[in-house]
Amino acid sequence: MDLNVFFNSFLLITGEMSPYLLLGFLIAGVLHVFVPKRFYAKYLSRENRFSVLYAALLGIPLPLCSCGVIPTAIGLKNERASKGAVASFLIATPQTGIDSILATFSLMGLGFAIVRPVAALVTGVCGGLLVNRLVHDQEDDVPVSSACRLESGSRLWRVFRYAYFEMIQDIGLRLIIGLLIAAFINVAIPDEFFLSFGRQPLLQMLVILAVAVPMYICSTGSIPVAAALMMKGLSPGAALVMLMAGPAVNVASILVVRKSLGRRFTWVYLITIIGFSILFGLIVNAVGIGADLVVPAADTGCCGTPTHHLSLFRIICSAFLVLFIIIALSMKFLSRFKKQAAVSGTAVYSVEGMHCNHCKAAVEQAVGGLKGVETAEVNLGAKTVTVTGTATADDVRKAVEKAGFEFKG
Repeated sequence: MDLNVFFNSFLLITGEMSPYLLLGFLIAGVLHVFVPKRFYAKYLSRENRFSVLYAALLGIPLPLCSCGVIPTAIGLKNERASKGAVASFLIATPQTGIDSILATFSLMGLGFAIVRPVAALVTGVCGGLLVNRLVHDQEDDVPVSSACRLESGSRLWRVFRYAYFEMIQDIGLRLIIGLLIAAFINVAIPDEFFLSFGRQPLLQMLVILAVAVPMYICSTGSIPVAAALMMKGLSPGAALVMLMAGPAVNVASILVVRKSLGRRFTWVYLITIIGFSILFGLIVNAVGIGADLVVPAADTGCCGTPTHHLSLFRIICSAFLVLFIIIALSMKFLSRFKKQAAVSGTAVYSVEGMHCNHCKAAVEQAVGGLKGVETAEVNLGAKTVTVTGTATADDVRKAVEKAGFEFKG
């Protein structure tokens, strides 16, 4: 593999996505700060089709991954949202977000940018209606904790902190991995690889499902990978299956949903995601969306050197994006080595299942609300929660497990 071609392919894909990513992160920060948390619960409490529809509509713009959406959904349930609305929110939200919609448009065109939120809306609404009809109240009547938290600082500061620090801490590494995989696919995989079974799009979809469902895939980081695979012969429908099912579910989220919301709820949740992703994949293939997709790639000269160049604006956007990623991930990495203060009445507990700042907020809220707890601080990198106060380990365990995470002691 030519490393020069690989590096240039990586830079070109990054340059095409970076302006839309930066704008999407900013809009996500505005939504996070200016939309009150109780606004969502207000419209989700009734057990009818409208609460299910509202849950999907409210969740689609939110930049929550399949792990981050779980504590948020549990918080909605704690605010008396109906079980169908919780299911609709869980299914629709991680499939897309304002950042991934813009990134999809930048790399895969208007057709995919429209079909992604539409598919998320239909899947979420149908899943919520099925849950309302099939899941009994006692199965998912589990006491849970809210994922809301208080934040300090001016609203403008909180917008930028969430947009360009907390969100990038959550998805920055997966975004980089997705871009690197996309560049590798462009360089290493022969053009005829997927053409060998190109006349069997359903087989392609099943293969993608077998790979994507168990894995933790970011809705934004999966975009360059899907686009690169399409350039190698993957059908647009199979690419959509990856973009829908991959971000919507993973092994960790399945286990947490099963524990927090019940077995039957989990089965409806899984079957809805898998079934509708295949359905929309077949529709996309039939309609022809994405058939003319051209991923921004380098035209090569006689020596294999790319001749396509990025504009100055995209170069500047790429530089800012890389800078934000370096700062956010460096702070996350250094937090692993942060020493815990030796304070009387302080204990450090290990908690598994925390992947993002939404998980962090959920654990801090759950443990911090215990009687006798003065402070509860999560170290996301080290997967620990430091508790100051008189609460017992058993109290902390119960709070952590009710929030949907695994207490390790």
